Amino acid sequence: MRELFVEKVIDLAEEFLDNNQRVKLKEILTEICLNYHIEILEQNQKQETQKNNTDILNKFISSKEIEGCSTRTLNYYKDNITKMLDTINLPINEITTEILRNYLADYKSNSNAGMVTIDNIRRTLSSFFAWLENEDYIVKSPVRRIHKVKATKKVKETLTDENLEKLRDTCSNVRDLAILELLISTGMRVGELTRLNISDMNFQERSCIVLGKGNSEREVYFSAKSKMYIKKYLETRTDNNEALFVSLIRPYNRLGISGIEIAIRNLGREANINKVHPHKFRRTMATMAIDKGMPVEQVQKLLGHIKIDTTMEYTMVNQNNVKNSHRKYIT
Repeated sequence: MRELFVEKVIDLAEEFLDNNQRVKLKEILTEICLNYHIEILEQNQKQETQKNNTDILNKFISSKEIEGCSTRTLNYYKDNITKMLDTINLPINEITTEILRNYLADYKSNSNAGMVTIDNIRRTLSSFFAWLENEDYIVKSPVRRIHKVKATKKVKETLTDENLEKLRDTCSNVRDLAILELLISTGMRVGELTRLNISDMNFQERSCIVLGKGNSEREVYFSAKSKMYIKKYLETRTDNNEALFVSLIRPYNRLGISGIEIAIRNLGREANINKVHPHKFRRTMATMAIDKGMPVEQVQKLLGHIKIDTTMEYTMVNQNNVKNSHRKYIT
């Protein structure tokens, strides 16, 4: 570091020195510097800030893990908050509302992200800074004055009866058919499906207990068709894995989220149906249930939603039923 300091001084003074003066100044500075410890304060301060911010972020992630957040959610929190802290590069207690507003605006401009994405990041930052406030790292969350980002609400598509039949016909193995029927009839999350064990299945009652968000358990119910295909699939199994669904090849490991997503996406591609993914079955199930007259409170219970507003966002009432109801009740 001493050599770097001497060279920096020489470079800055070079235009005022001839060669002899330059050599002499270097000798003098080198001798003087032997008696001093020299460090780059700005660099050390930056490293200290990053270390402190990282330590606090890790504590936040740990608290969310204890609350029962999934690994995917924890990674989403960590990635977005780390990106914000690295970009702003200030101690957490010096981050203001204006700085965060500028960060979100720059993020949108540089990444061409949509309004929904920006609002998701805002919500993540809001959760983080609210935690900082509760834990007394800061006096007041700077996100309080950053309001929800308005975005155009799009009607999300569901799968039609015809599409569901196409997907069933496209299945080339009984495992994928069992997965398909279970998703259609229960509306469970893909993460909940991957955690199911064979012992969790109550075939007599056609029900099972799933572990949802926040480590909360709930009972869901599957159709007779699901029961038939799951039993057929289990009869083909030669492994000892306790998991309900495993890979098709050795060593027959428990099927993970990505494995199910890939299988469902491939089915959609083969059936020539756009945007087929596990979550679409959840939305389809909710819409079908509402459309056939199931009370929304019961659909909420099946889906495991805390707020009924969330359930309503999943459903899309059949327009023909709206038209018929209008003719019945209004005209």
